Parts: sequence; C-alpha cells; structure tokens
Amino acid sequence: MSDWRPLDQELDRWAAAGRKASLWWRDDDAGAPTAALERLLDLAARSGQPLALAVIPDRAEAALAERLSKQAPDIAVLQHGFAHRNHAPDGEKKCELTAPRQRPETPEELGRGRETLKALFDARALPVLVPPWNRIDPEMTAALPALGFTGLSTYKARKQPQPRPGLQQVNCHLDILQWRPERRFLGFAEAVALLTDHLRARREGNADPAEPSGILSHHAVHDEAAWAFLEDLLERLARHPAVRFLPAAEAFAPDRRLETGQPAEAGRRAGGGA
Repeated sequence: MSDWRPLDQELDRWAAAGRKASLWWRDDDAGAPTAALERLLDLAARSGQPLALAVIPDRAEAALAERLSKQAPDIAVLQHGFAHRNHAPDGEKKCELTAPRQRPETPEELGRGRETLKALFDARALPVLVPPWNRIDPEMTAALPALGFTGLSTYKARKQPQPRPGLQQVNCHLDILQWRPERRFLGFAEAVALLTDHLRARREGNADPAEPSGILSHHAVHDEAAWAFLEDLLERLARHPAVRFLPAAEAFAPDRRLETGQPAEAGRRAGGGA
C-alpha cells in the first residue's frame, strides 16, 4: 500500500519552519522523438513542472528540436556526455568522461557536442554537463570551465556547490529506477525514502540546504510502475505549499538563495551556495 506520510510529514516540517523546499526534475538519455518521450512531455505539460532533458549530442536529431519547440520554454536541454559510450578500462565501472590524459579526444568531443546542442536547441540548451552513468574523472571536471560549461549534474548530495570556479554543481537524489539485478521501478517505499531523506538532511543542515532535491527519470526504459509513481509524485508535490520546482536555468544559477527563511550565513556554514 502506498504510504506518502514520510514525505508529507517532512514537507510539513519545512512549511512549519517558514521555508520552501526547492526541487528540480532531470530526465536522461534523450536523442529523438519516441512514444516514451511523448509520454514524458505530456506528463511535464500536465504536471506544470519544469523539466531538464539530458540529450546525448551524438544521437540528437533535428526532429527532437522541432518537437521541443512546441513545449513550454521552461523545458531545458542539458548535455548528456557526447555519445554515451563507455571508455573505462576493462574491469572498472562504466565511464565515458575519463581523464583527458587517458583519452585526449574527450574534451574535443564535449566541445563539439556543446556546439551541436546549441545549434539544434538554441536558448533551451544550457551549458550544463550530465555525465553518462553519473561518472566523470576529476581531471575532466577541472577541464569543463575552459570548454564553456558552467554547470555539472551527477547523483547524490553534492560535496560543494562549485567543484571548480565558475562551475555550479546540482545533482539528483532520487533515481526512480533500480538497475540491478534487473532494470525496473525502484519500489514505492525506497523511492519515497530517498527523496524524504535528502529533504530532511537539508533541513537539519546535514546536507547543503541550497542544493535543490533532484528527481531523476529515464523515460526510454520506464516500466508502468515507474510511470505511475512519477505522475503521482509530481502531482503530490505540486499540491504542497512548501514545494517549489525550479527550472534548470535557475537551479544552476550561481550564488542563489533558494529557500525562504534560510539566512545566508547559515547556508554558508552548511556548505550552501554563498
């Protein structure tokens, strides 16, 4: 049985404290119009929530840009690596964005991918990198500002708002899918707990209070349970007065204050954006 009480109670605590819980929504692995993408865009339109679509440049089609032109302007395009291809050595976890000294062509590919998305999506394309498999070598992270990136998004609570000067990191904290041993919906209780735990950690100062809690979906591989949960979650969050969904452009803006009732000095002590 679906039990939303842990999430509802946590949001009620934010409201009681006079604070807004900022959230954002990222969906990975886009490239072309598909039935699954159409379902995602329909859900975004019905929920009224801004969506950040992580697009793989090497698979990006002009037809996708044409389709997005009919959507609300708060649907943004982020860069999902270059080709979503594994370059990690045998025996290591999958990673496309390995160290430039190991694969010198990676920075050039990222730059080319950035130009591709700008040409296709114009103002929707933000200079934000989403590494495939949420993995990026620290040397590659250090190279991003020189390639024109101002944002980075991976998974789990960020360690700091800016891993490099001029590079704002905003992660996701609830992936609604389980990937192993089989790919399927994570499960209701587990999904609610992940989002609730991050919100609680922010409220209590055990995670950066200025990092919006991120919901991560993967439209191309959702089962029906994942779709149903995502729709119910977005609808429920939209009704709560303590919730504010952020467009990606705002989520990745530097030096922002995302919560009401959050003193700037307290945000700095907790590692928040200063």
